[in-house]
Order: sequence, then structure tokens, then C-alpha cells
Amino acid sequence: MKEIKRLEPLQAATQFIFKHYPHCQGALLAGSVVRGEATHTSDLDIVIFDENFTSSFRESLIEFGWAIEVFAHSLTSYQAFFKSDCKRARPSLPRMISEGIILVDNGIVQSIKKEAAQLLEKGPEKWPEETIRLKRYFISDALDDLIGSSNTGESLFIANTLAYITHEFVLRTNGHWIGDSKWIVRSLNNYNKSFSKEFVEAFEIFYKTGSKVKVIQLVDKVLAPHGGRLFEGFSLGKE
Repeated sequence: MKEIKRLEPLQAATQFIFKHYPHCQGALLAGSVVRGEATHTSDLDIVIFDENFTSSFRESLIEFGWAIEVFAHSLTSYQAFFKSDCKRARPSLPRMISEGIILVDNGIVQSIKKEAAQLLEKGPEKWPEETIRLKRYFISDALDDLIGSSNTGESLFIANTLAYITHEFVLRTNGHWIGDSKWIVRSLNNYNKSFSKEFVEAFEIFYKTGSKVKVIQLVDKVLAPHGGRLFEGFSLGKE
């Protein structure tokens, strides 16, 4: 079978737009290739704006030697995604649009990019004290489960949960966006590279050796400014 030549990312994205969406009002190339973080498994993330789309949709294709992810929107549908992304504090679409390289712009993309950048700069909604207290309790509970666990398999997945909710806590209480999967570390780096390194090392030591000491120290450090671990006196839903 003849091998398909892989075009350069910008060239591939541009040809893809001309082939499939020649009449769109706007298009952007985003993702890891734009940030200079691409690996051999990276795909091309392409955001498209077209006034003829009746709804937003996502599509995956392989063309020009690339796996291509299409994020398609009308000229207004993206706003609902901006809103939901901000509510969950994971600004996937605003980040793609803000950092994206413009492929097509019939007078609408620059304003949408500005809107996205303003959302990113503003940061997520501040947690109320009630939410902080609730999150402290769940982190404390997961930490206690990890400390008391003697089952290796259970401990691995308790640690997974603890890593996620701890990263969420430290970022949200400091007014920063959170992440998921690889974006957990990226979001921690955006907040504080030194703390991110400490965070990764603590869980890496646990996964490699089973030692929980660094994880316990890390979680206690994160909780300390907000009153430390919480169990006694916690109540939820009581009339």
C-alpha cells in the first residue's frame, strides 16, 4: 500500500478547509501543533464557524496524513460551549480559539478570539466557602482511605481520585482553571511550576514504591490554608 505523505500541519489544515468547508466564515488550527507540544500521535484540532450550521457538531477524520478533529459551530452556538466550559472550569473551547492560528476569517474570528481570551483571563468563578468546606471533606475522606488501604489495586485507584480532587482544590481555591487527563499537569504548571513538580513527584513515588508519605504531606499542605483535614462537625443536607 502506498504511504500517504503527511503535509505540514498548517498546510494540511488549510487544504482540509478548502476541500470540505470552502464557504465557512471562519476557521482556526488549534491544539498541540500550535503550542509546539505535538507528538507522533497528535492530531489536528480545527475549529470551524459557519452560519449555515444548524447546530454544533464534532467529527473525526483522517486526511493528508493526519488524524483531524473538527469542532464545528454556527456563529452563535459556540457561546453555549463557552458558558458550559467556564461552569466546569475546564475552558477547552475558549483555549482552542484563543491560541488558534487563523485559517479563514470573513470578519468574525478576531472578535471571537478576543471573547475567548477575556474569559481565560478572567478565570473561573470563585468557590463559595460552602463548596470549599465540602471539597475539604471529600479530600480528607479519600486521603484517609488511602492511608488505611492495604490492597494495592484499591490504593492505586484511590490515589487516582485523590490526585484529581486535590489538583481541582488547589487550582480553584487559587482562581485558576482546572484540567483533565494530560491537562491536569499542564494546568498545574500554569499555576505554579514548582508546586506542579512537587505534586507529580509525590504521586510518582507512590506509584513506583507504594510509599504514601509524600502524598500525605502534599495533601495536608494543600488543605492547611483552609483549615486542614475535615471530618468532625461536617454535615450535609441536615435540616
